[in-house]
This record gives sequence, structure tokens and C-alpha cells, in this order.
Amino acid sequence: MVSYIILPMIPYTLKDIPLYRPLPLLRAAAGAAALASVLVLTSGCVVAVRPAPVATVYAEPAEVVVTEEPPAPVAEIVGVAPGPGFIWIGGYYHWYGNRWVWYRGHYERPPHPGAVWARARYEFRGGRRVYIRGYWRQ
Repeated sequence: MVSYIILPMIPYTLKDIPLYRPLPLLRAAAGAAALASVLVLTSGCVVAVRPAPVATVYAEPAEVVVTEEPPAPVAEIVGVAPGPGFIWIGGYYHWYGNRWVWYRGHYERPPHPGAVWARARYEFRGGRRVYIRGYWRQ
């Protein structure tokens, strides 16, 4: 046997129900949680792909008279070549207007078959220091 309880019909709104009245702090916490959820779900792992380095092709050596000797070379570890045809160009100090700047070593492909990298060098000529930048020669 099924019994029913019949309640009188009393008109009310949702705000008349005590559990429905949200507290301001609870409302702020829910908003913050929703914002955090959206940020977590929309932010993924971002992978930035760097373009391959463009070879700087110097056909002629440039000579610059410098005012001071370069610092001691920086020790470098030569890694594995990124692919066939790449050659290692060791790091060197480059004269940048009024100071020495270290260019770290890197792998690079020759600009054309048979090209050979002539490394940067520093010479003492006629009482003056001369910096000769590296270049690709035929």
C-alpha cells in the first residue's frame, strides 16, 4: 500500500528557500574557481618553434684595428651535429665597435659545396692589433 502526503499549495520563490541564498563569500569563491578552471583548461603546453639559423655568409675577410686584446677564449663543449653536412664553427670574440663580444660556437651548413670556414683571428701588425672576422672561402 502506498501512502501520499499532500501539502497545501503555498506560493513561494526560490529566494524563499534558505539553502538557495548564496553568501557573498561563497559567490566570490565560486567565481574564482570557475575562472581558475577556465585558465587551466585553456592554457596548454605551448611549444615555440624557432626557425633554423640563417647562415651569415662573409665572402671576404674584414679587418678592423682594435684598441685592446681579446679576453681569454671561453671553453665550449662541441655537441652532436644536427644533421649531415653541418660543420662546427668554434666560438670567438668579435669586436663590436668598442668592446669584445663572445659569439658562441655553433653548427652551420656551408653556403655552397666546397666552401671552407676560415675562423676569426687576431694578429699584431705594425704595432697595431688587427681583428679579422671569420668568413666562408671558396
